[in-house]
Amino acid sequence: MVRQTKDEGGPVPADRPAEDLHETVDEVTAAVMTASRLFVALSARALADIEPALTLPQLRTLVVLHGEGPVKLAALAAALDVNPSTAMRMVDRLEAPGLVDRQVNPGNRREVILRLRPAGRRLVEKVMAHRHQEIQAIVGRLPADRRAELVRGLRALTEAAGEQAVDSLTESS
Repeated sequence: MVRQTKDEGGPVPADRPAEDLHETVDEVTAAVMTASRLFVALSARALADIEPALTLPQLRTLVVLHGEGPVKLAALAAALDVNPSTAMRMVDRLEAPGLVDRQVNPGNRREVILRLRPAGRRLVEKVMAHRHQEIQAIVGRLPADRRAELVRGLRALTEAAGEQAVDSLTESS
């Protein structure tokens, strides 16, 4: 595999040592965008294999509920970066097949508390396990030194984004 760099103007071997690389922000962005497409495709494939009727935004909602536990509608909307009415429509669609439960908050009857039902929890766990297996197979094809580079790079990226590290055995997002 060969990459084009803007700095040098010529092809660069993909296996060039990390210390020799001086990618521009645009080059790194392009690489991250390509990896992002891969991860979305892996998620979509895992979802299609487990529950083809569910959409990726619906899965995202379930994953948030899985990770956050019972939450108020406003908190779910904020986590999904949507307005509360959009979040409520998503909940409506997920409640019908028994994946999500909503109840009035006994402490404040104007608030709704949302939680995963057992079927929703099992679904998220199955999809995440499927995705984990696919990613593990891809990573397993990398030489050990490239895996170490990847870990360092991904940790730096997630730290720059303010994301918390996820234990690979208990991943939920």
